Amino acid sequence: MIVLLVTCLVALLCPTVHSADASVGEYFTTWPKIASQYCNGSKQSPINIVTASVQGNPSLTSFNLTGFDDNSTFLSIVNSGDSVVVTLDDEKIKVQGGNLPGEYNTKQFHLHWGNGSSSSGSEHTVDGKQYPMELHIVSVHSKYNGSVSAALAAKDSTGLAVLGFFIEGTNEVNKTKSWDILTSYLTEIRNSGDQTSDIMNQITLNSLIEGVDRTKYYRYQGSLTTPSCNEAVIWTVFKEPVKVSHDFINRFSTTVLFKDASASVLNTNNFRGVQPLNGRVVTSQVTVASAAPSSSTSSVITVLLLSSLYWL
Repeated sequence: MIVLLVTCLVALLCPTVHSADASVGEYFTTWPKIASQYCNGSKQSPINIVTASVQGNPSLTSFNLTGFDDNSTFLSIVNSGDSVVVTLDDEKIKVQGGNLPGEYNTKQFHLHWGNGSSSSGSEHTVDGKQYPMELHIVSVHSKYNGSVSAALAAKDSTGLAVLGFFIEGTNEVNKTKSWDILTSYLTEIRNSGDQTSDIMNQITLNSLIEGVDRTKYYRYQGSLTTPSCNEAVIWTVFKEPVKVSHDFINRFSTTVLFKDASASVLNTNNFRGVQPLNGRVVTSQVTVASAAPSSSTSSVITVLLLSSLYWL
């Protein structure tokens, strides 16, 4: 039963190759033709976040992340053929706050990467900057009782909430032990469809996103970044990247194999390019600028300076 649930979830939320070509980097171009109902939409993801155009929103408060420190929540890790997916116990992990419209049950997380820690691999960009990797934590609104398909069928623009974290390479290996554990399982899921539940009771979500200030983020309305690209996602993209050892990032593009290939092809560059904003507004927390000295304060300072000059 667990294997069946994992397979269904992966099919819904992870990339699906729609091209006969074995090239990982080319199949994205076929999506608007194959899944035209959504992949040609006006609120597609990912996007380039232009910081100069971001608008302040005081309602973007802190999150309440339940179960992120629980190491019993990881159920399995699977090679979907297009990504690496960790299925989570959505009865234990929940996301609310952050101006989300209710409570969300967290189903899984997956990753997008390039071709090593020195290459571009994230889906979202900030002022044109692309990071080596991006982690997506996917949650579904509690009113759908954990059913992603129900949320998508309802065409609810707030049905899903995805937390996006940029991944950046670092030489500080000691800070990323949890990533060492996570990536150690990649050799067990080298081929498409491979999965293992040995990952249970090993690491927590918090340990994977350690060091990120989760009160600082961007918010916009968008879509799944894979077919059928449903515009049903409230996106939260955190400003600070997670620092991960270069070696651990490199393990993804040198270990995991891509699917639908006649020969063994390493999974590289499994990210979608940025999509047009089409009038959408990206918001973030309001930044309070330092107040300029008032006229009365300036007058007092002037008098004091003149007085001191008199006694020189």
